[in-house]
Amino acid sequence: MPNRRAVLALAAAPFAASVARAQGGWPDRPVRLIVGFPAGGPTDFAARVLQDPLQQLWGQPIVIENRPGASQNIAAEAVAKAAPDGYTLLLCTSNITTNPAVFARLPYDVERDFTPIVIVYSSPTVLFTGRNQPFRNVKDVVEAAKRNPGMAAATSGIATSGHFATEMFMRAAGVELTHVPYRGASPALQDVVGGRVPITFSTLSGAIGLAREGLLRPLAIAAPRTAKALPGVPTMAEAGFPIRDTSPWYSFIGPAGLPTAMVERIAKDVQDLLHRPDLVNRIEEQGGVIEGEGPAEFRARIPREIAVNIEVARAANIRID
Repeated sequence: MPNRRAVLALAAAPFAASVARAQGGWPDRPVRLIVGFPAGGPTDFAARVLQDPLQQLWGQPIVIENRPGASQNIAAEAVAKAAPDGYTLLLCTSNITTNPAVFARLPYDVERDFTPIVIVYSSPTVLFTGRNQPFRNVKDVVEAAKRNPGMAAATSGIATSGHFATEMFMRAAGVELTHVPYRGASPALQDVVGGRVPITFSTLSGAIGLAREGLLRPLAIAAPRTAKALPGVPTMAEAGFPIRDTSPWYSFIGPAGLPTAMVERIAKDVQDLLHRPDLVNRIEEQGGVIEGEGPAEFRARIPREIAVNIEVARAANIRID
């Protein structure tokens, strides 16, 4: 009867061989890129805008697999359980740092079960109003909210970047708003366009088309710097009401244990692509702001953002059961 050590060695052999291959001739077969949201949305766009350039660079197909549901948790769990061989990656959003703050239980540990690789770009959260509203700047909104306590503010849903921005804005401005969560950005924005709700905090990528048509008026950007797609629009800090950056970001994350050399290669390949004017233009046209943050900075960002999100979620009683 074989001893226990021999059995364990035999069981681990395929896993070790897979990692060894990854460190050598990776990639020598298609790479699966899992997306936690439906096709056609901002996260799916982030995956597809990089799909062809990476296929050309790596010489292998990039297979995009949409696994929507549970605020990216279904997709994240699949990647957390995948082999760390570089053939299963997550096109990850900043939900990975808000979910620990709002879900009572998660099927993974963010800091233990993943390897942060590179943040590609962010999409600023912006305070918008409808074109028929009287607001021309943030102070107009604050004055109206003080005259009408409980003024409605739409967002794309509970625990979204817009929800967090709304809660922080209320504290920074000393006003009370009624949070009106919708099932997605589109119905929320349509009600702001139609005048049924006066304001919304929404991601620029989701609202850029309506803003360009003049149906939405951007008042301020909830990010540390302005956006090329919104020339002349100030940041919330410049408008006199500084709040923490709530911009959703789009990144590559792998399972825990991904080899360091592979992590550095993927990060560098993506960072190099972010110097291509054609790619940068496509991202910026959709309201994106290039980031390119590498593995060390990305890893440090995660616990920092989780801590702030937990603080905001507790103060505002933001929970998803």
